[in-house]
Amino acid sequence: MDADGHAHTTFSDGSALGDMVAAAEAAGLDALGLTDHCIVTDDPFGRRERYDLVETYADRRAVIDEARAGTDLRLYDAAEVSYVEGDEARIGAFLDRAEFAYTIGSVHFAGPYDYTSASQYADLDSADRRAAVERYYDAVVSLVESELFEVLGHLDLPERMGALRRYTTREDYERVAAALADSRTVPELNAGRVHRSLGRVHPDPAVLDVFREAGVEFVLGTDSHAPAELRERVPVLRDAVRDAGLEPLPLGTLVD
Repeated sequence: MDADGHAHTTFSDGSALGDMVAAAEAAGLDALGLTDHCIVTDDPFGRRERYDLVETYADRRAVIDEARAGTDLRLYDAAEVSYVEGDEARIGAFLDRAEFAYTIGSVHFAGPYDYTSASQYADLDSADRRAAVERYYDAVVSLVESELFEVLGHLDLPERMGALRRYTTREDYERVAAALADSRTVPELNAGRVHRSLGRVHPDPAVLDVFREAGVEFVLGTDSHAPAELRERVPVLRDAVRDAGLEPLPLGTLVD
């Protein structure tokens, strides 16, 4: 592993950009993707107010340019953009204007469901939990088919929450793999919960055969918000890649 394609700074909910760069250097990486959260349109959960990269991306670009002078790392001015069905034109117009090196498209909410907060699922029965998860994968397939993004972020996000874990089926993964096989978008192997609730990378290494059979390749992302997370997650991703026999795509293929 020579690149981490998914890291956050204080331009969203992460740590100082210089500290994240130093952590990537300490982890022995050659490249780092700075992918702060970006929500282009308002959402019913108030996330837009917290993540204002739409207004601050030019300021961050200046900070990244300054950081490049002090490191041998290749720094990518990228973004993690929340996908909202029906707002593809508005999202696309912003991405054309912002000209990020690449973008990670992620489903964080769809319809009435917020997939970043477990509280709304605690009292649901099994059928309703499954309905929430199925709705998530409907949105993921739409995201891929939109062709707006270079990378699909944490493609099975519901697995991070205990109330929704194991409601994802093999058929869900097969639907996503089929969409990716016909798209320029590539998924990431994400380490965002390896030391927390999930305890492993995701998607689950046990289903990577679904993607192999569809000819889908992966990029790698620690999804780190702090330097310690980046340093701790890089070795886990390296081990996961080795154990799965993966040949991850270099980040440069997304932009070159």
